[in-house]
Amino acid sequence: MNSLAGPLGAKFERAEFESAEFERAELDRIEGGTARVAAGSAPLRICYPFAGDELGGSHVSARGLMEQLDPADYRLLVVPEVPGGTIAQFFSAFAQVPDPARPRRSFVPGARFGFGKVLRAMAGVPRRVRFLRENAIDVVHSNDGRSHASWALAARLAGVRLIWHHRGDPDARGLRYVAPFLAHRIFTVSRFSLPQGSRGAARAAQVVYSPFDTSVTADWAAMRRTLVEELGCSPDAVLCGWFGNFVQRKRPLEFVDAVERLGALLDKPVVGLMFGDPRNTEVGDALPERIARVSGNSAVHMMGFRTPGHEWLAGCDLLLVPAAREPLGRTLVEAMLVGTPVVATDSGGNPEALEGGCGVLCPLDDAEAMARAAAGLLADPERLDAIRTRARGEARRRFSRENHVRQVTAAYEELARG
Repeated sequence: MNSLAGPLGAKFERAEFESAEFERAELDRIEGGTARVAAGSAPLRICYPFAGDELGGSHVSARGLMEQLDPADYRLLVVPEVPGGTIAQFFSAFAQVPDPARPRRSFVPGARFGFGKVLRAMAGVPRRVRFLRENAIDVVHSNDGRSHASWALAARLAGVRLIWHHRGDPDARGLRYVAPFLAHRIFTVSRFSLPQGSRGAARAAQVVYSPFDTSVTADWAAMRRTLVEELGCSPDAVLCGWFGNFVQRKRPLEFVDAVERLGALLDKPVVGLMFGDPRNTEVGDALPERIARVSGNSAVHMMGFRTPGHEWLAGCDLLLVPAAREPLGRTLVEAMLVGTPVVATDSGGNPEALEGGCGVLCPLDDAEAMARAAAGLLADPERLDAIRTRARGEARRRFSRENHVRQVTAAYEELARG
């Protein structure tokens, strides 16, 4: 949810990736106009396809990478499924061409990928193969399940190297049964997401933590005042944050339960703040109906999507993460960077993000346990301060953009040589 600046904007002012761009790349190869040319090779051409039109952490991570790549060494092409849509605008600083085989209906995120959907994906393969060959793409870097399904086979048939960037469950069928045959390299965002076993996908997989601007800061006191004034709540209220899409895996209803139970444990108001686009929901009317029933010393407010996310995180006293099998949530790391203590379930990549005492873990699907963990943390200021300090240091060490870019570009170069 961070708002990231686009240093490549001046290089790619146009929204289209015309053939003239590639002609100039050929001149660069001949005339020695770039760093790679000076070393005897032309810039690598990397294609980033994106399915659907809902923004998520994968898009933030992808843009964080792309903004760090030297245009003298890499020519980047974004291929959005929806021209002029939300994702296209998010990547507006980069050269773009719409998906040459845009489906009439987008695949639903997280929905089961059955035989009918396989046929739909196959229908676009010939046009995507032709597109990759005509644009002389060296590497396709796909970042979500729907993009893997649409582009993986096309990349393989076009003779283009494929990086399958897996940001989901290690038991995902695509990761287990498709990636081993089509991907040249598999990235996962956490150890939790690594495919299991010693064969197939596991042999081609490596953990590449998502990139973060580890230099971010936020005026927590000012942001907290802003929230208190907007909500009209008591200045001593405990502000508990939620950030993300309202999908079952993230357990939005359990967040509301935990806020209500925390209010029953404290002698001060507890306010839950749910930041995210309400259109991206799997729970429908169940969430507003549950919020309307919150009673006692607690209240929950829908805050909508706001950016930059780390500043709104800084205004919260706690980040509560009730998610189940979340690979490694961006908001945990952003909270660590700005000093917002995290209470999360002992599930998925949460323990990995918070390892080394960078937060508090509690059992999955136990709102009472989450509330008690939060109450215990608030009652111990020394422990709270120690967690803040430790978390900032660990986040800066493990999740920097520099580490991410170094790993990814090493893979790009190795695949290009292969």
